[in-house]
Amino acid sequence: MKIKTGDKVEIILGKDRGKSGKVIQVFPKELKVVVEGINVIKKHLRTNRRGEKGQIIELSAPLAVGNMMLICPKCNRKVRVGYKVEAEKKQRQCKQCGEIIDS
Repeated sequence: MKIKTGDKVEIILGKDRGKSGKVIQVFPKELKVVVEGINVIKKHLRTNRRGEKGQIIELSAPLAVGNMMLICPKCNRKVRVGYKVEAEKKQRQCKQCGEIIDS
């Protein structure tokens, strides 16, 4: 996957189009990513014991990787990501400015 944990991404499709946030979690097998503050859903929790109250919690649900683009830390634009191999090390590269994204 070209998006990793800690990257800043912008949503390009769906109800949160135009919003950006930081990647919290990545699910490579499902090709999905959880972004902080994006695709927020409400989950209703039942009580465990008698006398307690139930809760409604808000959490960020996973989004498809194809619905977002990486924001380059150097040029601050949403960009496509390529790969560059040098010294037997594969690194992500911004297609706009040509800078290496991995730190």
